Amino acid sequence: MSIREVKNIGVVGCGYMGRQIGLQCAVHGRPVWMHDTSQAALADGKSAQAQLLDEQIRGNAVSTDQRQTVLERIRYTASLAEAATEADLVIEVIKEELEAKRKVFQALDEICPPHTILTTNSSSIRIAQIETATSRPDKVANTHFVQPVWSHNYVELMRGTSTSDDTYGTVEAFMRSINIIPVQVRRQSTGFIYNRIWRAVKKEALKVVDSGIASHEDVDRTWMIQMEMSMGPCGMMDIVGLDVVRDIEMVYYQQSGDEADAPPKLLLDMVERGELGVKTGKGFYTYPNPRWQSPGFLTEELL
Repeated sequence: MSIREVKNIGVVGCGYMGRQIGLQCAVHGRPVWMHDTSQAALADGKSAQAQLLDEQIRGNAVSTDQRQTVLERIRYTASLAEAATEADLVIEVIKEELEAKRKVFQALDEICPPHTILTTNSSSIRIAQIETATSRPDKVANTHFVQPVWSHNYVELMRGTSTSDDTYGTVEAFMRSINIIPVQVRRQSTGFIYNRIWRAVKKEALKVVDSGIASHEDVDRTWMIQMEMSMGPCGMMDIVGLDVVRDIEMVYYQQSGDEADAPPKLLLDMVERGELGVKTGKGFYTYPNPRWQSPGFLTEELL
């Protein structure tokens, strides 16, 4: 097995996770192209990455004198070709829709040099469903990061049906080089490791609220007190984005055909109203100052 050095990175998708992944690569010395079809998303991503970097500086994870150098390593483009032509590794981080991802991988396959490795951040769509959109199934894999990337610093790696040992070893070594711990998903699994466990929690939390058993506040209070956590399932879903939660639940539902896997009406209605969580200012809670972050949230008199 030959492990190649990964130098140039392309990140396709400048949303919530894409910008974190791109910044992590830049902090650890890699030139990064951030790509999105939306100029607004690129502008928002650039601003957000600067803020995220400042958070790391305040937490002493990055030194102040590195700030400008890190930011200068990141470039932004609406051209997929510009982002990927010289990439050694491309990480796709777009919406959870199979056909959209397949179109991106097909385009990347035509644009990228033969050695380029193509990966997806998806955990609900297996790379085996995407790899046939390329002529290089030996050079594709799932690389599922979690947020925040720099503090929850692990990545779930899963092979496709033809991922080579060289590809897997190269990606694994790269992840370690950017201070991300690779964990191996040993067989094809929708949801990988963490999300299979997390899905059971969020699915039941949604059902409890949807069926009127408890309010979303009391679901979160229960979880936060019992599990000694700083936030509950509903607050976590707001951070992820309720549209993303809906899309992931739809993947499970489409695979199983079981009505028990269908997203509940509560979630569908919220997405329909544009109440997507932190990114729209309203989800289960209102932002930027949600009740679950208030000092008295756990001890408030229950109504």
